[in-house]
Amino acid sequence: MAAPPPQRTRTHPVRRRGITLGALLAVLGPGLLAGLSDDDPAGITTYSLLGADHGYQLLWVLLLSTVALVMFHWLAARMGVVTGQGLVGLVRQRYGVRVGALVLAALVVANIGTTCAEFAGVAAGMELFGVSRNVSVPTAAILVSLLVLRGSFHRIEHFLLLLSTVFLAYIVSGVLAKPDWGAAVEGLLIPTMPTNAAAIAIVTATVGTTLAPWGLSFIQSYAVDKKLRPEDLKLEAVDVVTGAVLTGIIGFFVVVACAATLHRDGRTITDAADAAVALQPLAGQAAATLFAVGLVGAALLGASVLPLSTAYSVCEYAGSQAALDDSFSDATTFYVTFGVVTALGAGVVLIPSAPLVTILVFTQVINAVLLIPLLCAMIGIGRDGALMGRFRLSAGAVRLYGAVTALIIACVAALGIVSVTG
Repeated sequence: MAAPPPQRTRTHPVRRRGITLGALLAVLGPGLLAGLSDDDPAGITTYSLLGADHGYQLLWVLLLSTVALVMFHWLAARMGVVTGQGLVGLVRQRYGVRVGALVLAALVVANIGTTCAEFAGVAAGMELFGVSRNVSVPTAAILVSLLVLRGSFHRIEHFLLLLSTVFLAYIVSGVLAKPDWGAAVEGLLIPTMPTNAAAIAIVTATVGTTLAPWGLSFIQSYAVDKKLRPEDLKLEAVDVVTGAVLTGIIGFFVVVACAATLHRDGRTITDAADAAVALQPLAGQAAATLFAVGLVGAALLGASVLPLSTAYSVCEYAGSQAALDDSFSDATTFYVTFGVVTALGAGVVLIPSAPLVTILVFTQVINAVLLIPLLCAMIGIGRDGALMGRFRLSAGAVRLYGAVTALIIACVAALGIVSVTG
């Protein structure tokens, strides 16, 4: 086994004493951004379909997915803070170079495909406002590139956190749709499950889009780049829970907005842009506009975070510098990877007749397949006393994480069986 990549130098750590508002604000970032980035165009599309096709019935799936998101994002953040390494670097160290390379390759392919989906979301959302994708997509690519290439860590973080406030549009849109709140609460708390293939597919997609592999990689790498320390973990737990819960809340309002309008009137859609258009005659122009604004904002946030997650992972495997405060000459691999992923994602969307839906489906399949071994690897690393020390998972925690992973495996297996048997 090759020597593990060096841990990142942890200079100028953020120093805090006690649990105060200022201390909490200093820690906030990894959990919020990783969680809210899961509400990207692929996620919004999945939630829109969940509500349009099944009404309020499958809201409980979103609740369970949010619980799983809290658990595994917290584990990823804790692993990053304790070891000072990102997820791919730890996988390489514990399981070897070949396993690390396979995980990295799958992540890169899936991340590039999902980045295409983010820019497709920009294109679809802006076209609702009459702006051509030939203008909106290059502009978005230049914007996110300048953000990373020219900004400091804290400026980039503040911009992304500010951008994430656009998700409030979905909450307002959901309220304007005047949903049946009683039915929504019932669907959230009382599990019922149709036995058809479409229902199994949307349940699996909901789990996969909420607990995305790239999100796990991003939150761990970002916690390292933020130079958080073990004494920050109590505050970071607040950050993780807040980000995951907000992700679930936003997904909830997307589902109820579509359930109260599209499902009620028997309307079908294929993506989130369709949902925004369809909402106009059913819930009013304001709800439709807010839904479209949320789609564009979500796409921009995802288009910023996906290339970052990929750049972190590539550098972790290679053992090279990967920090937003580093200069281009000090972190060439990091910035070049970011640029290449951004350019590929935007370029594919600009190709006439590019099979964007096929790309999105293909990458989500890779995400679903990759999620299972990645969760197993995380549990193995989390219970490794040599790596985690006193922060390793207890026997009870291992069983709990194992049970959640088993449920996710069951979802993916059921989808696979249904797909094979037709």
